[in-house]
Amino acid sequence: MADASKRAQVSKRVMELTAQAVRKLKDPRVGMVTITDARMTPDLREATVFYTVLGDEDQVKASAAGLERATGHLRTTVGRALGMRHTPSITFVADTVPDQANRIEELLAKAAAADAEVHKIAEGASYAGDENPYIEKEEAEDSEESTR
Repeated sequence: MADASKRAQVSKRVMELTAQAVRKLKDPRVGMVTITDARMTPDLREATVFYTVLGDEDQVKASAAGLERATGHLRTTVGRALGMRHTPSITFVADTVPDQANRIEELLAKAAAADAEVHKIAEGASYAGDENPYIEKEEAEDSEESTR
């Protein structure tokens, strides 16, 4: 088992090498792919490489198929450059963090617009009943008399 710092170094190196190798692929299905992260298992035998694709859903699917097809070639390229005893197997996973971040930003913008609208409506509003319905009338009158 490798310690955390060694695993982090190997992860970073796998990410860099994979990104370089993906740029050199001649598969037309692999479009605008960006390698965003790589994570290694503690025994350094398996690497999970996260990627994003610039484009629509069809381009994402095509790039996923192209990366899946080129996994063996990419593993060989990365393994030779790493110089480790065991070449890690590579699994590609689409990185959904940017999509989720955009979705959260959209929801926050909608919430801010709704909040502004509620405040605009509430500016001229008045209470439907008493200002504080939880105070009984007798207590309110007593407190008014004591302050006089």
